[in-house]
Amino acid sequence: MTRGTARAVDPRLLRHARAARGYLVVTVCIGLATAVLVLAQAGLLARALACAARGAGLASLSGTIVALLLVLTARAATAYGSESTALRAAARVKSQLRMELAERSLRLGPSWLSGQREGEISTLATKGLDALDAYFGRYLPQLVLACLVPLAVLARVMSADWISGLVILVTLPLIPVFGVLIGLYTKERTRRQWRLLARLGGHFLDVVEGLPTLKVFGRARAQAKLIKSATGEHRAATMAGLRVAFLSALVLELAAALATALVAVEVGLRLLAGHIGYETALLILLLTPEAYLPLRNLGTQFHASAEGAAAADDVMAVLDAPLPVPAPSAGPSPDPRHASEPDLHSQPIELAQVTLAYPGRARPALDDVSVSISPGERIVVTGPSGAGKSSLLALLLRFTEPTSGRIHAGGRDLSSIPLSSWRRQIAWVPQSPYLFAGTVADNIALGDPDATGAQIRRAARLAGAEGFITTLADGFDTTLAERALTLSAGQRQRIALARAFLRDAPLVLLDEPTAHLDQATARQILAVVEALTAGRTVLLVSHREYGAIRPTRVLRLSQGRLVPEAHLALAGEPGVGAAVAP
Repeated sequence: MTRGTARAVDPRLLRHARAARGYLVVTVCIGLATAVLVLAQAGLLARALACAARGAGLASLSGTIVALLLVLTARAATAYGSESTALRAAARVKSQLRMELAERSLRLGPSWLSGQREGEISTLATKGLDALDAYFGRYLPQLVLACLVPLAVLARVMSADWISGLVILVTLPLIPVFGVLIGLYTKERTRRQWRLLARLGGHFLDVVEGLPTLKVFGRARAQAKLIKSATGEHRAATMAGLRVAFLSALVLELAAALATALVAVEVGLRLLAGHIGYETALLILLLTPEAYLPLRNLGTQFHASAEGAAAADDVMAVLDAPLPVPAPSAGPSPDPRHASEPDLHSQPIELAQVTLAYPGRARPALDDVSVSISPGERIVVTGPSGAGKSSLLALLLRFTEPTSGRIHAGGRDLSSIPLSSWRRQIAWVPQSPYLFAGTVADNIALGDPDATGAQIRRAARLAGAEGFITTLADGFDTTLAERALTLSAGQRQRIALARAFLRDAPLVLLDEPTAHLDQATARQILAVVEALTAGRTVLLVSHREYGAIRPTRVLRLSQGRLVPEAHLALAGEPGVGAAVAP
């Protein structure tokens, strides 16, 4: 993931999270109110102390004291309002960013996700974005105060005593200069801390998922040591960051204390000499710390929010990642008579000189493939591992776009068809179907979220899954754990087939549906597939014998290219499918 440059306020957050825009406006308004209240508080307190020093009674000071109490109450209210608004905004921004992160990941597709670590993405979407609470709740409000309050204090001091104002003007920049220097030093440390946390999350997820394999091969203890080592690195990086934060606070406090002392000394000497009034001197001494305080606090909050900013940087890298762009068409424009969305019940799919190359691979996954798929055909795609079979399905599912060449459906360019309407016409059964945490009925209903209970049961019956589902504790209402590892591979495959039956789509894509099954279960699944594919266009990727589904054509791929001899018209030739099976 790319890294953005450090910014006081990342404009990408304002672009991707609408809630951040309104919150920033509210924060500026609260900051302005706070600046006014700081000046009012110092002025009222200076007047009260000066009047008391001149021997004024409590009655004459009552108005000033009441006003001072009102100002203090208003400051507490603005602080509460700022905190409450910040936390609400942070919650909304995190929700928006999580939804956009999930949506963008889906749009980038499996080809992009295959290059990422699931654990790192999960850590980014959870722990990483949670760290934005400090960014919105502490850092941004303090940034606004650091911009507004010092300027307001400087203007008020200048109007009261230009000499003290000049001293503040000269010393005030020292705080942000030291803060920037320390921030540059800690920037890479914070990023390293976040990278270690993301790597730790990813590695831990990998170990948990692969724990049975690790136990079988006796590598569980070795992986535990690696996790311990990664945890130690993260702990060391965190402690190093905390040490820097404490040292930076010391430096900023020291610089602010020295600057305040300098103002106090020159004001005290001139007060003794009678060159400045007592009330004016009190006002300057009360306001001077307020000029440096927001800048000192900003440095502290910068460290507290650094992890959230680093995580947001990674989120923005995903959100700004370019989507797959279809290759420019080299052929004629689609027939305008087919401007409406294609109907795969009656219209063909055509691949014209399609090439698909993945970054970092020496040769393309598919190379100059041209094929026409007519409605109702049953096509078996075969070939050795790495021949490009799954890549062909990925193109039809639009998980990726061709590097060159074109895919047309009903005479219309596939890239011009809305993704949702295209996928509504496809039923897909992957090699290893994913079952989500939820009920059996919910998992089948992924094929059609609006399906009734009767339709779900019918789809399960057609897929041969109703028998084992009814033996479960709660039948179709049985809750499955994530990935449904309590079910056998054949049972999970039947639930995936039930989804496909429920979808009732004209195009069925099957990716090795019997790859991990024994022969008896594989024959049962193929019988179900035979029923599923009746009257539909089918592409079946298979290494096994496929004569059971009576294909009309076999496409053999080798190193991404179609082997001409594999274009076999098999209709009416019983047994040929089994003969050519690898």
